[in-house]
Amino acid sequence: MEKNKILNNLSEEEKQYLTVNEKGEIVPNYEITIVSFEEGDIVKGTVVKVNKDEVLVDVGYKSEGVIPPRELSVRYDLEPHEIISVNDEIEVLVLQKEDQDGRLILSKKRAETQRALEKIEEAYREDKLIKGVVIDLVRGGLIVDIGMRAFLPGSLIDLKKVTDFNAYLNKEVICKVINIDRQKNNVIISRKAYLEIEKKKLRDTFIKNVKVGQVKKGVISNILDFGAFVDLGGVDGLIHISELSWGHVNHPSEIVKIGDEVEVVILEVDKEKKRVALGLKQTQIDPWMELTKKYAIGDVVDGKVIKIVPFGAFVQIEDGIEGLVHISEIAVYSVEKPEEVVNIDDKIKVKIIDIDFDKRRIGLSIRQAPREKKEGEEPKPIARPIEKEIKVEEEIKVKEEIEPVKEEIKVDEKVEPGKDKAKVEEEIKLTEEKEKIKEKAKHHKEKIKDEEEVEYTKEDKSVKEEKKAKEDKSGEIKDK
Repeated sequence: MEKNKILNNLSEEEKQYLTVNEKGEIVPNYEITIVSFEEGDIVKGTVVKVNKDEVLVDVGYKSEGVIPPRELSVRYDLEPHEIISVNDEIEVLVLQKEDQDGRLILSKKRAETQRALEKIEEAYREDKLIKGVVIDLVRGGLIVDIGMRAFLPGSLIDLKKVTDFNAYLNKEVICKVINIDRQKNNVIISRKAYLEIEKKKLRDTFIKNVKVGQVKKGVISNILDFGAFVDLGGVDGLIHISELSWGHVNHPSEIVKIGDEVEVVILEVDKEKKRVALGLKQTQIDPWMELTKKYAIGDVVDGKVIKIVPFGAFVQIEDGIEGLVHISEIAVYSVEKPEEVVNIDDKIKVKIIDIDFDKRRIGLSIRQAPREKKEGEEPKPIARPIEKEIKVEEEIKVKEEIEPVKEEIKVDEKVEPGKDKAKVEEEIKLTEEKEKIKEKAKHHKEKIKDEEEVEYTKEDKSVKEEKKAKEDKSGEIKDK
């Protein structure tokens, strides 16, 4: 009766937690308080004990669950007490309801991985970026904690090749998810993809706002045979080799090195191809501006041979100022190759014979410059100028052709008109031949006179064509 009376005084909800045992005693109904779950389920619990070998968690089961140290976190270098504390409310995944010792085995790490995977899959679907901390270095890349262990390959860490992975350890990184394997819980991420997105934004903004003629600061990021690339703060521009210096440049590395800080002038902006052409020499004093103050035609100056070409030699008379000694001005005697007289780096005296400010050219002469005779040197035969040779040859040939005609004309004067028609026709024919010889000599003389201008401009033309081709090629490389 007493038992019935006690039960009658309880509410229906309270009665659920009591039961009558085999002896007829009213006892707590423990079965109803035990949480029901299966292996693989995620449940909530409270940490009741933390030690080096295990962590105990009350999840409302008939016994406390055990979390092995390796199942606490994706970070293997931390001690349990650095990860979790007593009374912490956590989520755990049920690995085994009963192991061989009858224990409930739980995993905090896998519960977090499951939750993280849901967010990571959402970021992957919606092309969102995620943040994480580099927690480990492995062969070929980095391990990043993004709620689970994700692999960041070495080739996808930066826009440039990375050789020192240690520099990224414990650093926060922003990445893009590029692959997920849910069955193996594998996630591959890319920081490079994020950097490319940011770089594109910077480039678009830069191209939109930059103006030709502006001066910008940057850092030399790469050097190739045809020029140097400058990082202008996320945007790369090209300084073509011809825009590096006012003087002659064989290779860009003679002027700049990777990592050098430089000031450059914006020369051209291609908004369609999103390319920027830069100039370094424009930030320096143009030596040609000083040329008018220092030099005049007829001056004899010291110079150094810096380049030899089939039609002559280029001589530098000071930094940024160089002129051409045409092969006809190299020596007082006939020269077939410039190398017969001069070599690279020879220091010589030259006379300024022409200055073209519009084309930025100086004509120089070695043979017209005064020169000291070296001891024991034998004088060489002086060749007649080509122009005079042609003139003399022309006169000789014409004379040879005309003399017989004169003789025949003298004879013909004694002959009455119409009596010897053949001789008259021969006279006309010889006169025509004479005119042809004169015309041919005149044409050859003009050809020799124009030779220097043709040869001088040939190199300029090829340089411009090469510059245009290489700029187009470099643009394709950068776009890739």
